[in-house]
Amino acid sequence: MSKKLDVRRQNRVNALDSSIQLWLLHILPSSGLFAHAVGVVAEFYLFKGLIPLAILCAIWFKQGSTSSYRREMVIAIVLSALLAFAVGRLLALVLPFRLRPMYDPAFASSFPGASHAGDHLRLWSSFPSDHAALWMSVAVGIFLIWRWIGVLAVLHCLLLICLPRVYLGLHYFTDVVAGALIGTAVVTLMTRAPIRTRFAPRIVSWVIRRPGTASMLAFVFFFELATMFDEPRLLAIALYKML
Repeated sequence: MSKKLDVRRQNRVNALDSSIQLWLLHILPSSGLFAHAVGVVAEFYLFKGLIPLAILCAIWFKQGSTSSYRREMVIAIVLSALLAFAVGRLLALVLPFRLRPMYDPAFASSFPGASHAGDHLRLWSSFPSDHAALWMSVAVGIFLIWRWIGVLAVLHCLLLICLPRVYLGLHYFTDVVAGALIGTAVVTLMTRAPIRTRFAPRIVSWVIRRPGTASMLAFVFFFELATMFDEPRLLAIALYKML
C-alpha cells in the first residue's frame, strides 16, 4: 500500500514538473541566440558564485562595531555552503535516481540545445539541485547580515542560477526548490548563535593570528567553492574508474 502511495506521489510530482517545464519553455523565447545566452549564464562562474563570494569578502573587511559578529557569520555561511553542497550530493546518491529532463525521451526535444548536450550528466541524478543548495545557502546567509543586498543575492540565485537550469532541462522545478530549501535550512541552522558560537569565534581568532596562512587557504577554498569543486570531483571520478 505504501509503495502505491509513493508511486502516486511521484507521478503527481512528475506531472507538476512537466507542466511547469513546458509552461516555462512556452513563455520564454526559444531562439538559438537566447538559448545560447542562457547556457552561458548557467555555465559561467562569473554568473554563479563569484559575485556572492565577493559580497562575503566585503562583509568580512567592513569595519565597525559589529565586525566580529559579521566575521563569525561569514565563517558560518561558507561552512554552511559546503555542508549544503555535501548534503545535496549525498541525497542525490541515496535517493532514487531521477533522470534529468534534457535526457528524458518524452520531451527532451523541447529543450533548446538538448540535442547538443553531452552525456557527462546523464549518470548524475537530477534531484536535488546542488547548485541551488550551495548558492541559496550563501544568498540567505548574506540576507541575514545585509537585508537589501541579501534580497539581491537571493534574486541573483533564483534568476541566474536556478531558473536557467530549469529552462535548459538540467533540472526539474522541484529539484531546484528542494535544493534551495536545503541551503536555506542549513544556513539558518548554522548561523544561529548557539551553534555559530561553538566554532566561528575560534576560526576568526585563528585568522587574525595567522593572516598570511588564512588568506592563502581562503583563496583556495573560495576558488573551489566558486567552481563547485569541479576539478576535485573529476579527479575523484577518474581515480574511482582506475581502481
